[in-house]
Amino acid sequence: MELLSRVLNGDALAAARLIRGLEDGVAGCVAELEGVYLHTGHAHIVGIAGAPGAGKSTLLGSLIGAFRKRSMKVGVVAVDPTSPFSGGAILGDRIRMQSHGVDKDVFIRSLASRGWKGGLSRATINTVHVLDAMGKDIIFVEAIGSGQGEVDVAMVADTSMLVLVPGMGDEIQMMKAGILEVADIFVINKADREGTDNLNMALETMLGIRNRRTDDWKPKIVLTEAISDKGTEQLADEIMEHKAFLCSSGQMAVRRRERAKLELTVAVESALRNHLEQMDQCYLDQLVDDLAQRKTDPRSAALKVINLPPQG
Repeated sequence: MELLSRVLNGDALAAARLIRGLEDGVAGCVAELEGVYLHTGHAHIVGIAGAPGAGKSTLLGSLIGAFRKRSMKVGVVAVDPTSPFSGGAILGDRIRMQSHGVDKDVFIRSLASRGWKGGLSRATINTVHVLDAMGKDIIFVEAIGSGQGEVDVAMVADTSMLVLVPGMGDEIQMMKAGILEVADIFVINKADREGTDNLNMALETMLGIRNRRTDDWKPKIVLTEAISDKGTEQLADEIMEHKAFLCSSGQMAVRRRERAKLELTVAVESALRNHLEQMDQCYLDQLVDDLAQRKTDPRSAALKVINLPPQG
C-alpha cells in the first residue's frame, strides 16, 4: 500500500504510475484501487463535451488558469482516440495544455478510448478516483466529440458542459444529441465569429421549450473566446454556482448515487469480461458450436459461463 500512501499525499509520480497500472490491468494496482475509492468524493467533477474543432482543449487550458487563480488544485482527464498502432492516446498528454505542466497542483492525463463506445475509456472513472484521492479540488473530464460519448461523460460528472461554436451546424447537431437534455452549462466558444447571435437564440429557444421542474437548475449560456481568455472567469463562476446549487438542493447526492450505480454496472461488466477471458477455451468453443447447431440457446449458454469457475 506504499503507492496508495504516496497518492494520498499528492505524489504526482505515484498517481501516474497507479493510473498506468490500472490501464494495463496490473493486479497490484487494481488492488490499490480499493483503498483509493475510500478516499474519494471530495472533488467536483466537470464533464466537457463538444464536436472536434469547438476549442474544448483551449477552453480547458484557460479554465485551468481561472481555477488556479482561486487556489484550487486541478485535475484533467482527457479521453483521446486510440492509435491503431500503439493502442495509446494519439494526442498524448495534451500538448495544447502543456503550459500548466510545471504547476505541481495541476495534473493532466490523457487516456485512450480503446474502442469503447462513445469514447469513454475503461480507465476513465478509475483515473478520476485517483485524482480525487490525491487531493484535487476540481477534475475536468474532456471527451472526444463522438455523439454518445458526450452523454457518457455527462453521466460521470457533477456539472456537464457542452461547447459549441458558430457556423459548424451546431443548431442541427443539438437537436440530435442527447447531451442537450443533460448539459448544465452551454458554452458558445469563438464568440467573435459571425453567427454567434443566431446560435445563442437557437439555444435559448430550445432551452425554453425543454420541460424542467420549477425547482431545477436553469442551464446557463456563456460566451467565450478561449484563445484570449475572454469569458472564462464568468464560466468558472457559473461552474461554482452550479456546484452550490447541487449541494443546497440535494441534487449532488442524487447525481452521485446515480454515478455509483453506473460504476457498479461497469465493474460487473468488467468482472464478467475477465471471467470470460479466463475460461477454458475448448469449453467455450463447444458452447459456441452448440449454439450454432441450435442445441442450446444464448441465455442458457450464458448462465453456464457465469456459473462455471474460471480456469486455474
